[in-house]
Amino acid sequence: MTRIIAGPAGGTRLEVPGQGTRPTSDRVRESLFGALESMDAIADARVLDLYAGSGALGLEALSRGARSTVLVERGRGAAAVIRRNASAVSRALGPDTSGSTTVQESSVHGYLVRATGPFDLVFTDPPYDLSDAEMTADLVALTPLLSPDAVVVIERAKRSTPPELSTAGLALIREKAYGDTVLWWAEPTAS
Repeated sequence: MTRIIAGPAGGTRLEVPGQGTRPTSDRVRESLFGALESMDAIADARVLDLYAGSGALGLEALSRGARSTVLVERGRGAAAVIRRNASAVSRALGPDTSGSTTVQESSVHGYLVRATGPFDLVFTDPPYDLSDAEMTADLVALTPLLSPDAVVVIERAKRSTPPELSTAGLALIREKAYGDTVLWWAEPTAS
């Protein structure tokens, strides 16, 4: 079972698409969000969740005080699950919450080349079989959409090649492995 961990929507159960997604475990999300909160990267952030799957990362950020969340998912079934999860989180947050959620049913790269930013916090958790070249192309397309103090969190399999951050104009802040999962935190480099 996947659920929202903290904030006013804490405990809200989230549906997980039947196939083609790989939800981030509660343990990894707890550690990730603890680190992001210590960096003051969530409160009032404009969040972008790429390869959103169930939407758990973006919706967790919304529950913890993000201003808005855009969830991008190509799969029609997964996008429908995200819409239901967003609705459940919105109900849990109540009418006094100012955070907004938008679900984009699109390929990530297709969305990035037409999107407007800026985004302050970005989660990208691509399928493990996404090629390194595609991952780099996504990061290159993402960088112009980032606010100057943005944080980008990339989740990949431990066996994956580390992302080419410098090619995309990003600098590594932190790296941490959790079993077969590795998270890289990055920020835009000064131009």
